[in-house]
Amino acid sequence: MTCVFRRASSPPPTHTPSSLTTLLPSTPTHSMDPNHPSLPAQTSLVIDFVIVGAGLAGLACAVALRRVGHRVLVLEADPSLNVQNSGGCRMAPNLSKILYAWGLRDKLREITIKSQAIDLLLYETGEVLGTHYWDEEMIRETGGEFLFIHYGDLRNLLYDTAISHGAEVIFDARAACIDADNQTITLASGKVLRADVIVGADGASGVSRQLLEEDDAPVHRLNMYSTTVPKTVIMQDEELRYLYSHRHAAMYSWFGNSHAALGFPLGGTPDFALFVYGPADGHDASWDDKAPHDALEQILEPCEPRLRKLGRNAAPPVCVPIIEHPELEDWVDDSGRLVVIGEAAHPLPPGSIQECAMAVEDGAVLAKLFSHLRSEDQISHFLYAFQDLRQQRCARVLKKEINDIAFMTMPPGETQQCRDSVMRAKRDAGLDVLDAGSNMEETPEWAEIKEVFGYDAEDDADNWWMEWGVLRERAKGLELSCEVYGHVTVEEQGFPLSPKLASIIFSTLGTTQLSTRLVIEPGRCA
Repeated sequence: MTCVFRRASSPPPTHTPSSLTTLLPSTPTHSMDPNHPSLPAQTSLVIDFVIVGAGLAGLACAVALRRVGHRVLVLEADPSLNVQNSGGCRMAPNLSKILYAWGLRDKLREITIKSQAIDLLLYETGEVLGTHYWDEEMIRETGGEFLFIHYGDLRNLLYDTAISHGAEVIFDARAACIDADNQTITLASGKVLRADVIVGADGASGVSRQLLEEDDAPVHRLNMYSTTVPKTVIMQDEELRYLYSHRHAAMYSWFGNSHAALGFPLGGTPDFALFVYGPADGHDASWDDKAPHDALEQILEPCEPRLRKLGRNAAPPVCVPIIEHPELEDWVDDSGRLVVIGEAAHPLPPGSIQECAMAVEDGAVLAKLFSHLRSEDQISHFLYAFQDLRQQRCARVLKKEINDIAFMTMPPGETQQCRDSVMRAKRDAGLDVLDAGSNMEETPEWAEIKEVFGYDAEDDADNWWMEWGVLRERAKGLELSCEVYGHVTVEEQGFPLSPKLASIIFSTLGTTQLSTRLVIEPGRCA
């Protein structure tokens, strides 16, 4: 049974970082070569992080925090990584660029396939509505690549990297209670751990989210089946061989009436990943549980013959629900010492293109902020800054992912007919399916994709530091005197702030009347 300590109104006790390690296991502090080309600047004040959960978000966060010099302990409830049922994963450029910056390009080359195209088909008939080729120049500008990988390979890579960087991961360590005010985690075994910062990365149903979540019920409309088919099986079948005939390692997307499917080749072990979306049918469970194979075949009943055959040859699937969770208003506990990341903060639909990317971006941003840590009083400021930086982006991405599923599973009608006819017209004109017409530079969909792909998580954190972090630190110095005015909006400076973070910054500067529209006028600082 899991218990949670709710937020208290009293402030947490003040401790020095050294006193906070008394209940923490001895975390390896491997010396990291400061001349390593992929290492960023190191923190001035080393503190202890306990991360609850060893999924992609938790492991990426562990890697990123160790890269800037903090001590990290990761707690995983399962007895092992358990990646057998993992299926496939699409790595968008905004994800691969982070791992490239962390020095993992060569390792990724060994376990991924680079994709440069997508084919769009009808679920019921198999008609090809069109093809889109990723613009090579645009992808190059993002700093990343579009890659296909086994989820298990990606998780293993992050785990190995975290360990090699000096993080400690403890398996079979289920968090039973989290007391954010006292910065402690009580394990199911009864052991108590304490840290300077607790990072909740234990998913949408984990104990960390329970500290912050309201009672609004989630919405469940669809299920997603995830499985793989061996490449050898596909290549032996004349009807299925076309899936590997595309010289650009294409992804295939089938659009249907309340149904859809995604398929793509995987690097590493030569498999073909298959995601199938359909109405909730009572077979949903978790990523750790197998679903009946006949349930997959049943949901594929309305589809084209080749896709049905692909399903018949697939490995036993897992079936997970596609749930729309209420938006979490606060990602940071009132104690200022607990933050949630990944699925615990912003659950995305399983199988979505940005599901893995958002998790890794979270870790990259959090660690980049904490690379600037010089004093303990900055901890809560950095956590609220993380929330401000990530909340809006994740909300936009979530909305896009939900819209993408709705677009693929559109029921018959005028809108669906318009969708298909527009794609057919572009196909017949020899255009890429996401290309704009003659009267516009690009489609809104393509512009949105470029914005999402082009995002740089660590740059975003650096920009915040230069705009606001440095400002606050200077304001604390005796040599700097500033006049504070309430007539310039925060938005004009390019960084809209939450009331809580604005309060932190302006209280430091001695502002008497507080508003989210207050900002420092840099020209008046001497």
